[in-house]
Amino acid sequence: MNYTAVLVDDMPTALQLLQSDLEMSHQEIEVIGTANSVVAAAKLLRTKSPDILFLDVMLGDGTGFDLLEIIPDLKSKVIFVTASDEFAIRAFKFAAIDYLLKPYGDDELAISIDKAKLQIAPDKEQISILKETLSTPTAIPTKISLHSLEKITVVVINDIIRCVSDNNNTQFYLKDGNKIFVTKTLKYFADMLKDCSFMRTHQSHLVNLNYVKEFIKSDGGYLMLTDGASVPVSVRKKVEVMQAISGVN
Repeated sequence: MNYTAVLVDDMPTALQLLQSDLEMSHQEIEVIGTANSVVAAAKLLRTKSPDILFLDVMLGDGTGFDLLEIIPDLKSKVIFVTASDEFAIRAFKFAAIDYLLKPYGDDELAISIDKAKLQIAPDKEQISILKETLSTPTAIPTKISLHSLEKITVVVINDIIRCVSDNNNTQFYLKDGNKIFVTKTLKYFADMLKDCSFMRTHQSHLVNLNYVKEFIKSDGGYLMLTDGASVPVSVRKKVEVMQAISGVN
């Protein structure tokens, strides 16, 4: 099956490189237009309807999100392209939106294209999380998108009580009693949430310290949470956990 694409990037060399890569390695994709700014891209997309839009996040006259607001009924599958910036990467992870990281190899480009062909467009709340996290890069995010097998759910981070590892998956336990099963590892979320009052108390448990009621020293040591759950604390984590609890309480 053949696809059409529009490329948007404010760096001429990046545009030329992406177009060349597509022509050489992905002949099923026909580039029907390129643009180097929000304004130029908006004009182009009013006359062209590509199957795939390669959209740079930071453009000279605004951002890729500005373009999506100008063209709200865009039907294209979007591949966001971003430079290697730790805050940008964090923002995409919190929003659970796929991205292509510059500089990329052909394997990464091919994976992004395959995902885009199957992709359900990110909803407005995901884009909102992405914009908010990118606009205040040093602030601690307040929301996260959790991608389950059935759907994507946007959750207030402080409504997450704890996370439990299930092989290479993670079960989230929320304040309202709901649970969300996500097909990513506990380590993935432990790294993401480490600045949001979350602590890995055990190989299989990640806890929001704001919901810790008390530390019980018997039976090897465990935490009692405000929802009645008990969470084990590993021997090597015991001192760190007790110090963290002292700092929160």
